[in-house]
Amino acid sequence: MIISAIVAVSKNNAIGKDNDLPWHLPADLTFFKTTTKGYHIILGRKNFDSIGKPLPGRTNIVITRQDSFYHSGTVVVKSITEALDFCVKANQKEVFIIGGSMIYEQTQNLWNKLYITRIDTVVEDATVFFPEIDFSKWKLSWQEDHLMDEKNKYNYQFNLYERPLK
Repeated sequence: MIISAIVAVSKNNAIGKDNDLPWHLPADLTFFKTTTKGYHIILGRKNFDSIGKPLPGRTNIVITRQDSFYHSGTVVVKSITEALDFCVKANQKEVFIIGGSMIYEQTQNLWNKLYITRIDTVVEDATVFFPEIDFSKWKLSWQEDHLMDEKNKYNYQFNLYERPLK
């Protein structure tokens, strides 16, 4: 099974501010939706809380240590291992890690693909950051540059990095 991570980051590796995205970039939201639709997605409970509902067209697997956590339309698990086991049993060919920062940190050695949107801004007051990645171990297999426009107020770049299956 391919384990992919998908994320949008600023120039200073920010991914969040006060339990929300620090930008509104419709093109990235569309890219995220198109890329993950039809797949199982794995996310932490805080990230789920920031979204507020299950993302449609995907199996939402929420990792939490809270015994009482329940939300209709989600699969609740206690660990990353349990989440990945669920995906294997469901015969998934690819699964997406969608955050937050602790889930990225704890799974980064498992990723085979990294879909990363680089946003041309610095978020000075960010509260959540993406872990540092050693890109020398990755191969850039696709890149697409975009200039800001009336809907997207920053320049941005879609990238796909890959490394061999383990």
